[in-house]
Amino acid sequence: MLHAVILAGGSGTRLWPLSRTGYPKQFLTLLGTHTLLQQTVLRLGESVPPDRLWIVTGKEQEWVVRSQLSTLPGLSGDTARVLVEPLPKNTAAAVGLAAVHVRRQDPQAVMAVLPADHWIEHQSAFVVLMQSAAGLARQGVLVTLGIVPARPETGYGYIRRGAPFAAPQATLLPDGQEAYHVERFVEKPDLLTAQRYLASGTYYWNAGIFLWQASTILEEIAAYLPALHEGLEEIAQCLDSDNAADTLAAVYPRLESVSIDSGVLEKSARLVVVPADIGWSDLGDWTTIHRLSPRDARGNALSPTVFDLESENSFVYSSQRTIATIGLKNTVVVDVEDALLICSNDRVQEVKAVVHQLQSRGAEEVVHVSRTVHRPWGTYTVLEEGARFKVKRLVVYPGAALSLQLHHHRSEHWVVVTGVAQVTNGDLECRLQVGQSTYVPQGTIHRLANPGAELLEIIEVQTGSYLGEDDIVRLDDLYQRGPP
Repeated sequence: MLHAVILAGGSGTRLWPLSRTGYPKQFLTLLGTHTLLQQTVLRLGESVPPDRLWIVTGKEQEWVVRSQLSTLPGLSGDTARVLVEPLPKNTAAAVGLAAVHVRRQDPQAVMAVLPADHWIEHQSAFVVLMQSAAGLARQGVLVTLGIVPARPETGYGYIRRGAPFAAPQATLLPDGQEAYHVERFVEKPDLLTAQRYLASGTYYWNAGIFLWQASTILEEIAAYLPALHEGLEEIAQCLDSDNAADTLAAVYPRLESVSIDSGVLEKSARLVVVPADIGWSDLGDWTTIHRLSPRDARGNALSPTVFDLESENSFVYSSQRTIATIGLKNTVVVDVEDALLICSNDRVQEVKAVVHQLQSRGAEEVVHVSRTVHRPWGTYTVLEEGARFKVKRLVVYPGAALSLQLHHHRSEHWVVVTGVAQVTNGDLECRLQVGQSTYVPQGTIHRLANPGAELLEIIEVQTGSYLGEDDIVRLDDLYQRGPP
């Protein structure tokens, strides 16, 4: 009974300005046709059925997770188990929360812990290795996949292997591959140290991919993080009760914020590393995206709207605008509607520091991508605004609906551009086709829904004395949201 626990609550600050705290990198389509979260789910294939798939995320991202899962074959936002943290408490709490849920379903279950924002090129080899590693986990050990390093990487942490682990015959790894006790974890090294690690053959990249029985990891949390374990058990005791949500909300803020690596794994004597040569990459910076993207003869990865003359080894991304580049070398350019990043390849790790500076100034460009804001029902984009007016483009997903609401300070005028709109406007209930419109007076109860199978696109014109998002009184909401 292999379960998969996908950690999908990170902020992805090193891929700013495309990744934002309100819509981080795991929800973006960076490589291929699916988002990183969707790729993580699809990578599992048939090895983990939907009822043994768990996603741990934050309350602000729950609706994004459910929406993205619902587009995958055989999945919906309700089929997979989405565990919502009331607030971020690092990976030890996230893993522990998933473990108490998995243990309740099957006390003997093995859970694979997977980040939602990685790239794995050799999917079939990954699945085979994960299933074999699950056999080791059933022996009561903690298993981590150690990525066989392909280069002297300074941006990753490392694991140094120790003596071979004597696995039972029934749990032999494929092709006679061995497992090893973990001697120690090593922080990100400098270049000379990384070169030495690569030459030794005894160091692996720490990918943060783990397999263990749910009961085993809870035992180790109890041994090394007893206060966290006490809180998790308090949550576990109420999982089947009517006040489970209230208990989670009350207990979670008290939990210790620590990573599973430093809190447990670096101290445990039960940790085993399995070498993995699976084409893994941590999509943690723009040079990694560059390396994995299609490149021209000069080593450039360019968006279709980029016109270039004689640049070399550069990554130039444009979300909309035409960009002309001439003679760039070893440069990253990322252009979105409200922000532009330009940096040399060897300084991409410092993007995180830029984001921290912007956060200290309260910059909105850290939270949302441009003027487009994601909601459970779809998106809205502010096209134009003035002192007493605002023009938005609303995109509503099939089957989705905005809350039943009213506004005290503004009126709205809706025009259907694509799709079909189901409208509640005071006592009026109707459907609007392309080109049709309705006017919603100030103070009128109203709702907009998409009953069709295609996207609904609306142009909304707001007029009034105050046009802030907090002028929304929600009377009913499919997504159980409170006040904005």
